[in-house]
Amino acid sequence: MSILDKILGNDDPKTLPAKADGQMQKVLDKQAELGGQPIETLSPEEARRQPTPTDGVKKLLSEQGRDPNEDLGVATRDFTIPGPGGQLQARLYGKQQDQDDGKLSPVVVYFHGGGFVIADLDVYDGGPRGTAKMADCIVVSVHYRQAPEDKFPAAHEDAVAAYRWVLDNAQTFGGDPQKVAVMGESAGGNLAINVSIAARDQGLPLPVHQVLVYPLVGNDLDNESYVENAQAKPLNKAMIEWFVKHTFNDQSETEDPRVNVVGAANVSGLPSTTVILAEIDPLRTEGEKLVDKLEAAGVDVRHKTWSGSTHEFFGMALAVPDAMAAQTFAAHELKRAFGTAILPI
Repeated sequence: MSILDKILGNDDPKTLPAKADGQMQKVLDKQAELGGQPIETLSPEEARRQPTPTDGVKKLLSEQGRDPNEDLGVATRDFTIPGPGGQLQARLYGKQQDQDDGKLSPVVVYFHGGGFVIADLDVYDGGPRGTAKMADCIVVSVHYRQAPEDKFPAAHEDAVAAYRWVLDNAQTFGGDPQKVAVMGESAGGNLAINVSIAARDQGLPLPVHQVLVYPLVGNDLDNESYVENAQAKPLNKAMIEWFVKHTFNDQSETEDPRVNVVGAANVSGLPSTTVILAEIDPLRTEGEKLVDKLEAAGVDVRHKTWSGSTHEFFGMALAVPDAMAAQTFAAHELKRAFGTAILPI
């Protein structure tokens, strides 16, 4: 405990922000070396050109003499999906239609993060690629309309349309339409749970499972983890306020059940769920509240919080051990839901 901490009244360890683990911090340091500017000071167009945590991972791997573009033996194919506002970019990971055994593979529909404003399929490549490899499934990662060009609820409409398309077309790429799960990181976690809710309400086949990775599911920007991580990297309170400003026409729209899931949504009847959280993340508390809400509604939930890890860690499995552990956990739960897990005798 430093003298300055004591002077400032920070002598209670519980009030001090957690520190990132060694490998996690190395990624953050490498991202910082790339010279990005605070996103909250930029226009959306400028923010989309800033160095990302993924760039930090690639820089770290390159300096270690490792391949920053390791494909894990997972094949990919880019294509488009029809959406309510036009064609949606998508990327398929995993087995292709000409698989020798002719068997249909389980499918995960994956939604990337970025606060509904920034990021794309390339920035969020590590999560879907690792999931396809470790869960032995096909992953369809889907882009969606972003704000401020297309404000709320455009992304949510696109997510539901993508899920419908996968149900209708899974067999064309070797997927099993009876074994389709949804998954997402951050804002994408919000889209994933809203796809499940929409499927329930619209009479669509429910996903067999949902994996929600540090999902954005609340609108309280003054809860415990927001206070603890107000200045955290790579996601902090000021950035989320910036996302909110660009995504919604008015602050009151954040009360919508699709946004304030923990406060206003009906989560009964949803599929089994895996929730993955990071300790150093403004979104941690609302993720914890979501777990409680799902359990109270009778949903089968498994969750873990990774200490010493930050928002965005999940896709960093090539560089961060906690990310590998989290991907392993998610893959196990997906295989259990798909009925493809090898259970101990």
